[in-house]
Amino acid sequence: MPKRYIGRFAPSPSGPLHFGSLVTALGSYLQAKSCQGKWLVRIEDIDPPREAKGASSLILKTLEAVGLHWDDNVLYQSACSERYLDILHSLLAKQQAYYCNCTRARIHQLENGIYDNYCRQRYLTIGQGQPLAIRLAQHHPIFQFEDKIQGLQTVEPAKAKEDFIIHRKDGLFAYNLVVVLDDHYQGISEIVRGADLLPVTAQQISLYQLFGYPVPTYCHLPLVLDNHGNKLSKQNHAKPIDLNNLTALTVQALQFLGQPILPDWRDASQTELLQWAIEHWQLTDVPQQNRLSPANIG
Repeated sequence: MPKRYIGRFAPSPSGPLHFGSLVTALGSYLQAKSCQGKWLVRIEDIDPPREAKGASSLILKTLEAVGLHWDDNVLYQSACSERYLDILHSLLAKQQAYYCNCTRARIHQLENGIYDNYCRQRYLTIGQGQPLAIRLAQHHPIFQFEDKIQGLQTVEPAKAKEDFIIHRKDGLFAYNLVVVLDDHYQGISEIVRGADLLPVTAQQISLYQLFGYPVPTYCHLPLVLDNHGNKLSKQNHAKPIDLNNLTALTVQALQFLGQPILPDWRDASQTELLQWAIEHWQLTDVPQQNRLSPANIG
């Protein structure tokens, strides 16, 4: 019997949702619902210095206002530290990870800025009186993987073999580790997210293989760009979603994703618009190319 589809939307609470967030949330939601699957929401709040007060609750309220309702309890990564630490300690005990005190300046001087695994054989200990990062000892390099939107992706061999950081010097868990642990924990079968995360996908697949977890399929959506050609983001002061203009914004997001639009959408409710979008969703019509936000066209 085929495994049930489970998708997710996993924003970081660094500010309110913007149009780029809406595209990602909507794309992941429609893919899950068109597959008769579950759609989950996870708040990736593992980087307190980047988080904005009240952003988590505002994100959830915005999703509800848009009509994107999640199918299970929201998972907050800030509540999962004990589970993460258990895995981290296990990796260290098995010598599948190690401490590293290399500086960014040293790594930047290396060819292409790719780490040379210098600390793997040095057996550093946490009691050295300075904060240390923890790196994965890479034994499952991924040189190629298939993305259902972006196609076959090839990874530079040196990058594939790099021992990457899974716990930072500042004591925070690295994204690559916890995203894999939580996607497996929540049973995510397919990951629909922005194409800005394509460069780290091979590292994440290598972790799935190390842990013996089933690897999800991947769909990387095109990015929404501002008028400077940069990814629309909270850091670049993207405007929050206008809750008084949800139907028009949803239509713009559907058009951005290459989807057909309900002909009389102006007379439809948000619920009717989303139901029509689910019934007509075609992942194969999603474009590969990053594009300007509709607000920045013309």
